[in-house]
Amino acid sequence: MHLRSELKNTQREQHLFRLRLGVSAIVVLICFCILAARFFYLQFFKYDHYQTLAESNRISLVPIVPNRGLILDRNGVVLAHNFFVYTLEITPSRVENVETTINNVAQLIEITSSDRKRFKKFRDQSHSFESVPLRSHLSEEEAARFAVNRYRFPGVEIRSRLFRHYPQGELGSHLIGYIARINDSDLKSLDEKDDLPNYKGTDHIGKSGLEQYYEEQLHGTTGFQQVEIDADGHAVRVLSSSPPVPGNNLTLSIDSKLQDIAEKAFGEHRGALVAINPANGEVLAYVSQPSFDPNLFVDGIDPDSWRGLNESLDKPLINRPMRGVYPPGSTFKPFVAMAGLEYGKREPPYSIGDPGFYTLPGSSHQYRDWKPGGHGRVDIQRAITISCDTFFYGLALDIGIDKLAAFTSHFGFGRKSGIDLDGELAGLLPTPAWKAKRWKQKWYPGETLITGIGQGYLQVTPLQLAQATATLANNGTAVRPHLVTSIQEGGGKGIIRPVAVQIMDKIELSQPHIDLVRQGMMGVTQPGGTAASIGAGAPYLIAAKTGTAQVVAIKQGEKYNAKAIDERHRDHALFIAYAPAENPRIALAVIVENGGHGGSVAGPIARQVMDYYLLGKDPTPPPATKPEPMTATTEPEPHD
Repeated sequence: MHLRSELKNTQREQHLFRLRLGVSAIVVLICFCILAARFFYLQFFKYDHYQTLAESNRISLVPIVPNRGLILDRNGVVLAHNFFVYTLEITPSRVENVETTINNVAQLIEITSSDRKRFKKFRDQSHSFESVPLRSHLSEEEAARFAVNRYRFPGVEIRSRLFRHYPQGELGSHLIGYIARINDSDLKSLDEKDDLPNYKGTDHIGKSGLEQYYEEQLHGTTGFQQVEIDADGHAVRVLSSSPPVPGNNLTLSIDSKLQDIAEKAFGEHRGALVAINPANGEVLAYVSQPSFDPNLFVDGIDPDSWRGLNESLDKPLINRPMRGVYPPGSTFKPFVAMAGLEYGKREPPYSIGDPGFYTLPGSSHQYRDWKPGGHGRVDIQRAITISCDTFFYGLALDIGIDKLAAFTSHFGFGRKSGIDLDGELAGLLPTPAWKAKRWKQKWYPGETLITGIGQGYLQVTPLQLAQATATLANNGTAVRPHLVTSIQEGGGKGIIRPVAVQIMDKIELSQPHIDLVRQGMMGVTQPGGTAASIGAGAPYLIAAKTGTAQVVAIKQGEKYNAKAIDERHRDHALFIAYAPAENPRIALAVIVENGGHGGSVAGPIARQVMDYYLLGKDPTPPPATKPEPMTATTEPEPHD
């Protein structure tokens, strides 16, 4: 029995063994089939994908940053160019302790506290695997000293980078602008425009002025190299290369010498000046004072410099010609006069007897003239020459605010000029509809009166005032003002494309009316005019208008006393002019903030600019005239 039981067990075990062996064989076969199927799938269906990944492990695509285009003045003077500098850079992901590494590097090369702060700022804005500049503008001696000790600092290396430089310093900084490091906002904007691939390897982008407006022209096209990389990440050889295309060069209408004369003419005053060629819209000078050095921003501005610029009461970063808004004061009167003539409200020989004030019909309110006692008998030509407020109060009321606004809008008031810079403001040309929408109030006749002398809600930029003057000089044809006259492709080696002259508006004006207003403006700079000294000794005729715009209102009947008022509450000085009067080649507007009387403060600045442009003459400021006294009108003069 026992032997039989053992035989049965042996047979059973052999059976189970064979069964297990068969199952295992089937499982192995299934696994083999799965592996074979996967192998077939990878070889035939995913071949291209994995070949690309393999090549990526072996080949690196290295961007080649293009040379940024130059900015030149009309005579070829360089205003912005590039140069190579050595920079010491750290890749945080390849460094065990960044602070310790910086401290050790500082034993070889001077690392200032500003360098450390700037590095921290850039590091916070970058990815850990990106190289972050620690110190720029290394001398050759410093670069050689670090190169000898390079083995001690893994993750730290010296690179040669292209830097932007503005050789004229503060000259024309608001029109040229500056470049600075690309931030998240820039990346988002580039991505929206599908330009992000073209900025691979680029650290900087235009932030203001022409550098920003013409960024696409100046940047160029990024090139690439396919570089074979070994297991340690070192470049072995270049497999292929696509060279970068340099950015285009910009030639400006600006004359850097004229720009320099205009800026220096302001002295310590704050303000703005814009000079335009009326015939073609070329901007000859574009001044915003005080200015700043754009080189401060290229490598990342240090906190102290930024604080000094940003917190200064003088606001040097404000682009005053196109973002500063001011009441035009009496410089608005020639345009009101032209409207009165064209609408038939003041045809010669019409004149008034000026008692020194204007009384609104149906009211006892008196609107004072700047000259107590008045100017006597005044026609439209003399009203411009002596700046008679009383004459223009009545004229503005007779025209009506809607017609006045519609007419003067053709000269560019209340709208952007279209200059090739970003951020221009439109100023304000008020109307009853605007006031109802803005303030939910009706328009009062007294507001029309003070608009007629360039006060009240009316606000203009210096650029608008210069454009309006150029349009008046050009007999009603408004040409778009522009700073760039031509673009040369390929970094100065390609074709030159001139910028076309663009007509923005055209208002048909009667020639006798044009002549009459011109005669009135010419009288301003002749004996008896409000800026007689500005025309004294000039070998050319100047058509001009002075202006004094109140910053704060004074009480009715109270005399204006500049010495008793805080300097920043004093009147603005304004001056517009074109010359030669009979064949204008230059039209300009000058605003001196809190400068007082236009003829004695702003006028001399304009004369220096005109003398150099028309005569090539070095500036010799004419003697100042005594400012006329000013009194307030009875209406408040609000400012938006």
